[in-house]
Amino acid sequence: MRDRPGGTVRARVHALDGGSEIVRRDDLATEEPLEIRVSWRSGEASATRTVAVTMRTPGADFDLAAGFLHGEGVIAGPDDLARIAYCTDADLGAEQRYNVVTASLRASLGEPDLGGLERHFFTSSACGVCGKASIESLRARRLVAVHSGLRIDASVLFGLPDALSGAQGLFARTGGLHAAGLFTVDGELVAAREDVGRHNAVDKLIGWALLEGRLPLRDLVLMVSGRTSYEIVQKAVAAGVPAVCAVSAPSSLAVAMAEEFGVTLVGFLRGRRCNIYAGRDRVAAPVAVR
Repeated sequence: MRDRPGGTVRARVHALDGGSEIVRRDDLATEEPLEIRVSWRSGEASATRTVAVTMRTPGADFDLAAGFLHGEGVIAGPDDLARIAYCTDADLGAEQRYNVVTASLRASLGEPDLGGLERHFFTSSACGVCGKASIESLRARRLVAVHSGLRIDASVLFGLPDALSGAQGLFARTGGLHAAGLFTVDGELVAAREDVGRHNAVDKLIGWALLEGRLPLRDLVLMVSGRTSYEIVQKAVAAGVPAVCAVSAPSSLAVAMAEEFGVTLVGFLRGRRCNIYAGRDRVAAPVAVR
C-alpha cells in the first residue's frame, strides 16, 4: 500500500544568485486531490455520492471534509456524522487510498439534500470553491445573522497576522501555504491550520471545531492569510464566527455578505493599519474619526 502523503515533498532546484548557481534540495508544499464522499441510509436503501474534489495539502483531511460539509449545510454538528474515514473500496488504487474520504451520515438523517453541491464537483486550491453561490442561497438555508457580544481592541487585531505567521510551520519550510487561525479577544491562538488553498485551511479549522463540539464560535475571531472571499465569509456565518480578518482585500460579495449576516470584516490588516468593511462596532479603537 502506498505511504500516506505528507505536507511537504523534496525537490531538486537550481538556485541562481547573481553570478553563481547552486544545486540543492528544497521543500515544496504537497498538493494532491481529495475526493469527499457522503454516504447515507434511507429506509433499507443505502447510497454513496461524491460531492467534491478539491486540491489540498494532505493532513487534517477529516477536519477538511467535516468543515466543508458543515459550511455547505449538509451537517449541523458532530452528531450528524456516524463515521468519517478514508475509503477502503477494493477497486480503489493504492495511490488514491488516502485521497478519498467518506463521511457516513447518521441513519436517522435519511437522504440529504445535495443539490446545492453540484458546483463543487471540482475545486482547485487556487480558486477555492467556485460557482454561482449567492447570499440568496444562504437565506434559503435559513442561516441567521451572527449574534455575539464580542468586542476586540484594535491593538489586539494588529498583532494577529504575526501570531498566525508564527503558527505556520509548513509555510516556514515551503513558502507556499495559506493559513487560517482562531483567536480569542485577547489575541491568544486557539487553533491554526495550513493548506495550499485558503478555503481548505478554513474548512480544516472549522471542521476541527465541529468534531471537537465547539460550534458555534461566537467568542472567537477568524484570521486568514491572503484575501477574503464570499466563500470564507459563508463558512464563518455557518460556524457562528462574529469577526473575520485578513491581510489582504475582501471581495465585494464578501462585504455584502458580512453586512447581511452581522459579521465584522477586517481587511488589509498589516502593521498597525487595517480597513473595517463591516461591523465596526465590535472593534474598540480610541481614535479620532476624520
